[in-house]
Amino acid sequence: MRGRAARRSVSCPKRHRHGFTLVELLTTMAIVSLLMGLLIPAVQQAREASRRIRCCHHLRQLGLAMHNYLDVHQVLPPSACFTPINEDLDLSLWSIHGRLLPFLDQANLFARINADLGWNDPLNQETGVPQSKVAILSCPTDPLGDVIHYAGPGEGYVYPTNYAYNLGTWLVYDPLTNDGGDGCFRPNGSASAAEISDGLSNTLCIAEVKAYQPALINTVDPGPVPPNSSAIPAQYATGADLVLGRTQDENEGHTEWCEGTVNQTGFTTAFAPNQYVPFYQPALGTYDIDWSSRHEGTSTSQSTYAAVTARSHHRGLINVLMMDGSVHVENNQISLSVWRALGTKSGGE
Repeated sequence: MRGRAARRSVSCPKRHRHGFTLVELLTTMAIVSLLMGLLIPAVQQAREASRRIRCCHHLRQLGLAMHNYLDVHQVLPPSACFTPINEDLDLSLWSIHGRLLPFLDQANLFARINADLGWNDPLNQETGVPQSKVAILSCPTDPLGDVIHYAGPGEGYVYPTNYAYNLGTWLVYDPLTNDGGDGCFRPNGSASAAEISDGLSNTLCIAEVKAYQPALINTVDPGPVPPNSSAIPAQYATGADLVLGRTQDENEGHTEWCEGTVNQTGFTTAFAPNQYVPFYQPALGTYDIDWSSRHEGTSTSQSTYAAVTARSHHRGLINVLMMDGSVHVENNQISLSVWRALGTKSGGE
């Protein structure tokens, strides 16, 4: 009995539970936050690097399509084809993107359209092609590159594009002579490779642009001298159509992949890449704008001049395609004189 009682009276040693002290907890949280602060930017940089690679791949594919078109037709595609009229109408002409469809593995889409009619013509609207998403025309870095745009009654919905064609320095189209600018592409005309005397490797073909870009269109005639300051386009805003506003769809620049006008599928080298071009609109604020004096083809006498700037969502740079099919990176620090020289096909620079 005494033995059992003695055994029952023996107590087991207490186990002490060890937890975090407040100092240890705060230290751990600080270390985790530091590691997350280091990791998140690295992950974001890796993702952006991947998106930039995909963007370059899109440009290479467009370059191959352009050279295949050149092999078949012996000339480059026109930016648009039309007969000038003396009315302020949106002609909605097929873009170079539309003409390249057969060479972008989209022959089935091209077979359904009539390229001699506007993309908003009822016959083309019935095909559903303008509403089709052509993935290669969007940069994966642009957050709005895949967002469909409502173009209005009679045009319906259409996707934007992030890749635009080189229409020259400043002049885009002169209806009196039917001539285009000094770039590789022009309305109502097709340049041959032999006309690019500056060399294919020294001449721009395509540059990135931002989808849903604010713009001014149909302004007073600015004259043939390119602007020497980004503040100048705002001075020509008299009577302009304001293609900008608070809602996304009001900012209509580069929102229609099938439209052949400069503000939709073209760019000019009037300003260097990602140049901020300010325009203040009372009650709306200041916008970074594109600018075009006239929709091509909507006047029989007034020329189209444009400052449609190459822009991208890649930090501090844009990707470009040269006429030889090579893809280059141009940063924001490129001098304006060099940028303009790259935009001319036969400037002799």
